[in-house]
Amino acid sequence: MISYEPPRFKVIRDYDLCVDCPVCSAQCANGVHYRDKKSGKLMAHHDRCVNCGRCVCFCPVHALAIGDWPQAHNAASNWTASYIRDAVRQADTGGVLLSSMGCDKPYPVYWDKLLLNASQVTNPSIDPLREPMETRVHLGAKPDCPHPVRTASGAMALSAEVPPQLTLQLPVMFSAMSFGSISKNAQMALAMAARELGTYFNTGEGGFCEGLSPFADRAIVQVASGRFGVDAEYLNRAAAIEIKIGQGAKPGIGGHLPGEKVNAEVSRTRMIPEGTDAISPAPHHDIYSIEDLRQLIYSVKEATGYAKPVFVKIAAVHNAAAIASGIVRAGADAVVVDGLRGATGAAPKRIRDAVGIPVELALAAIDRRLREEGLRHRVSLVAGGSVRSSADVVRAIALGADCVHCATAALVAMGCRQCRDCASGRCNWGLATQREDLVARLDPEEAAQRVVNLMTGWRLEIKEMMGGMGINAVDSLCGNRLMLRGVGLTEVELDILGVRHAGR
Repeated sequence: MISYEPPRFKVIRDYDLCVDCPVCSAQCANGVHYRDKKSGKLMAHHDRCVNCGRCVCFCPVHALAIGDWPQAHNAASNWTASYIRDAVRQADTGGVLLSSMGCDKPYPVYWDKLLLNASQVTNPSIDPLREPMETRVHLGAKPDCPHPVRTASGAMALSAEVPPQLTLQLPVMFSAMSFGSISKNAQMALAMAARELGTYFNTGEGGFCEGLSPFADRAIVQVASGRFGVDAEYLNRAAAIEIKIGQGAKPGIGGHLPGEKVNAEVSRTRMIPEGTDAISPAPHHDIYSIEDLRQLIYSVKEATGYAKPVFVKIAAVHNAAAIASGIVRAGADAVVVDGLRGATGAAPKRIRDAVGIPVELALAAIDRRLREEGLRHRVSLVAGGSVRSSADVVRAIALGADCVHCATAALVAMGCRQCRDCASGRCNWGLATQREDLVARLDPEEAAQRVVNLMTGWRLEIKEMMGGMGINAVDSLCGNRLMLRGVGLTEVELDILGVRHAGR
């Protein structure tokens, strides 16, 4: 059957600049660039291009550009070019449309509709260059209340047994990306960056890659529905354990790592046969109630001697606040909420784009409910799902998060251009691939330094923004909605977020 789908992108080559070198073809894993046998010129298979930008960046004379295919569909406001293309693709294949990265639909981005307040006279601002600013965060459950005890000297003192905590030097950590979905070099870069920054990275549901052993004290490991690589040793190697119930890019469904990405090392790490698809079931088959979740939380705590905090990760959905309340009562040390725009290595496109809600709304609802029920002090909140800048970090904390997790920002720092072709395993930047020749393109040390640079810049900006508010510690910002003002939001949206409109 002949496909009716035109190419998405057009490779534009300036032959006046082109020096006929083979750099573009050598850099492209998709076979876009080739030498025509008749003319001897370098040409392009436009239909293979995913717009990763590798050839454009590495062309020594900047003779290449990539644009949208000029032959547009007869699109309308409801039947956009994207919907027409998707229907054509499914008519060709009869399959489920897969996509990678986060939702790209034009839903409201509430981060961009929240402005930060600033101090001026009555509550003066703080100069972060000359005065101390605390960006340190402690994650984990907090004791209900201290109790009086008598010391050895006979004096009275307050004592409280503090559950295990994670200490972050900045309120950002790297969210779950499994070995298999991303390369070993990419995970190594995140681990190295986490250690230097004094934060943590998450191994995802792909088991614990042996090369990461020196960074185990900076690792959070996942217990997901597939239980890939999960055993007592795995749990005890990490600094914390995250039970993954859902993620923002695909609420309500499991995961899928194509067999093409399951090489020998991924096979050993996940404890599955080489070359086979790794499919996580939609639910945990031992969790069908909050009581079942409580059993798993305490099973994990027993297996780790109650020495490590246990997080529970959920997707942002309409009843996330009620779910979070149950999770706290079940004994979790932190609730991790992942929003609609959270990225993924692969997900059904319709699920990614139509299921779940923005993290801003879920986070505000969760924080409010936990405060109303007197539970907020017993748990930490971590929020993620398209945290793009230091300003988003500050907004999330003001909405109630103790810290945020991010993944795409770190990948972009390492070279990702969001071509949304992660599932193919042909990432030209060495990130979302297991092909040895492509993985070798990513230098872990250089990539780690780029991530450290990004986060260092964020930390400085966070200090500046807090100083402008007259706040000198992240803890004082947490849930402080007086520092936020909305613009272009409805009364309902302002009420859910718990913020006032700008000008009030």
